[in-house]
Amino acid sequence: MLSFDWRSPVLAVQFLTRLPTPQVRDFKPELLAGAVGWFPAVGLLIGVLLTIPVALLAPLQPWLAALVGLAGWAWITGGLHLDGLADLADGLGAAHRDRERFLAVVKDPHVGSFGVLVLVLQCAAKLVLLMLVCRLGHWWLLVLAPAWARWGVFRWQTLPPLAPGMAEQFGWDRSNAVWFWTGLLVTMSLLLAPALLAAPFIVWAYRRWLKRRLGGVSGDCLGAGVEITETALLLTGVLATLFGSLAL
Repeated sequence: MLSFDWRSPVLAVQFLTRLPTPQVRDFKPELLAGAVGWFPAVGLLIGVLLTIPVALLAPLQPWLAALVGLAGWAWITGGLHLDGLADLADGLGAAHRDRERFLAVVKDPHVGSFGVLVLVLQCAAKLVLLMLVCRLGHWWLLVLAPAWARWGVFRWQTLPPLAPGMAEQFGWDRSNAVWFWTGLLVTMSLLLAPALLAAPFIVWAYRRWLKRRLGGVSGDCLGAGVEITETALLLTGVLATLFGSLAL
């Protein structure tokens, strides 16, 4: 008889969000590796929680709705992936292709000038894209983009870990969850937001870049990938909708 381990989805929510969850008392690193299979589900949850207030405010003022959406996005995730993006930018900017230097910089808790610049650009991009989603009313983009971005972890975690840590632990589990989520997200995108079918290509492109540029992956690389994929998918969806409208 199959048993369901409730700790896996709870840990996935705990790790990826600030949302309240039951406490897992008997934690083991292996449990966190198993929680990866629930990452796309957490992405869907984040997307739904963001879409509700944004969709309600959009008819009143798209920019206000976008600002609320951006603030809500950062709060729900605790800035986890933004931190990874800033660390990756600092590491790349200061490492000069020195792997040891790169790892030392990304471990530094301070944010450098490269990280600040990338954070500003990322938040500005998401703010503008959220405003355009509000004007277009294409809410499925906002629901599905976070799920696809976290689906990317399935693919990125197969790279060699750059150092012991979260990325290494995530790679311990090679469950079949990837096939379930691939089928579900492809089906939902095909029916509701076809532009998001570009997600596997975006995820593959980032993985290829990590392999060629860094030779592996770290926890910060995973977080940065989530941010990059979310923004790329929102941009793809918005452009597809705008060009589709012009064609008509």
